[in-house]
Amino acid sequence: MKRTMAFAGRNVRELLRDPLTIGFGAAFPILLLLLLTFISRNTPTELFNIESLTPGIAVFGLSFFSLFSGMLVAKDRSTSFLMRLFASPLTAGGFIAGYTLPLLPLSLLQAILCYAAALPLGLPFSASVFRAILAILPAAVLFIALGLFAGSLLNDKQVGGLCGALLTNVSVICSGAWFPIDLVGKGFRTFCYCLPFAHAVDLGRNALSGSTDGTGLHLLVVCGYALVLSVLAVLAFRRAAKRG
Repeated sequence: MKRTMAFAGRNVRELLRDPLTIGFGAAFPILLLLLLTFISRNTPTELFNIESLTPGIAVFGLSFFSLFSGMLVAKDRSTSFLMRLFASPLTAGGFIAGYTLPLLPLSLLQAILCYAAALPLGLPFSASVFRAILAILPAAVLFIALGLFAGSLLNDKQVGGLCGALLTNVSVICSGAWFPIDLVGKGFRTFCYCLPFAHAVDLGRNALSGSTDGTGLHLLVVCGYALVLSVLAVLAFRRAAKRG
């Protein structure tokens, strides 16, 4: 555990070396929330309800953490630093935990900022806001694990393409973060609910509204995907270590 925490501390320092990227990842979802809210207020019909939009934007913002985690692992794999660490007693699971731990507080902070920005836009303040923020954690683990899995297999340029434009677009289109996926059709809806993104958004919306309709299923799917991706990340990292 001490070795994992020491490695996590090193990763915190690595992340802080690029404050512009972290700042952009935190600011972009908030700017998007403001933009969509103002668009809705200046149209004849309400396109984006703030109570529905905010959980969706919060989940969308987590897609940047796939990029952060993936790039961190991929860059480490390309240097002699990680080669030296492979000779240490730290296990593959310890490495993955060391990459994950620094990003979880950042993802929680991003969710806090997102919901805080939504309050002056009309989101009612209540205890449900805190529940919705905590409900983001399973999705945060999911996105971080996805990035770690990609970073354990691909180089930094490939990770940038996969976890950058591709993942952000897939996550927002298939989650219903901005628009009801039912509008596209039943087939598309079925496909979306085979993936974890729509479940993650619905989990946040249920927490915010106080509804329990389908919460168990949403939580099970998101946690299931997060667990599988975390295991795959460990296995992929172990393989990379053996290849050295």
